[in-house]
Amino acid sequence: MKTRLIQAYKQAPWRIQLQWIGLFLLGVILIASVTGVYLNISAQAAASGRQIQSLERRINNINNEITQLTTDLAYTRSTKNMMARAEELGFTLLNPHEALYLEIPGYKPKEDLMLAPPRENLISESLIVRSSYRTSIWDWILAQIQAPLITPAQIEEETTP
Repeated sequence: MKTRLIQAYKQAPWRIQLQWIGLFLLGVILIASVTGVYLNISAQAAASGRQIQSLERRINNINNEITQLTTDLAYTRSTKNMMARAEELGFTLLNPHEALYLEIPGYKPKEDLMLAPPRENLISESLIVRSSYRTSIWDWILAQIQAPLITPAQIEEETTP
């Protein structure tokens, strides 16, 4: 009786093969989806890295320009150049013993000289939580499915200055 019951419910060989094929395809689909997610994240990280490099290059260029302009200003304000400009404009040196000093009633000179603080090249870094860290995995997957494909030419256009 027991053997008949087992034989009555035994699967046909082609059904067992179909089940194994289905499990194998399920495994392939899972591996492909994990690989796709990994490649997508890697592409975003690479594009962000290129954008960071571009921004750092722009920061370096701006700092070099600021340094060059500071050097030009120092050269223009040097004693030699200022004396030459003063002579061109008709100014002459004054002997301090021959100068006439006037006292103006009601004028109070500033006692404390307030100089500007030195220039600092600091970039303020504020903590920003990206929206991608606040979305669920299902919302992200749906957004990735619905988003249009980005070509390498579009990534290059975004990162070039």
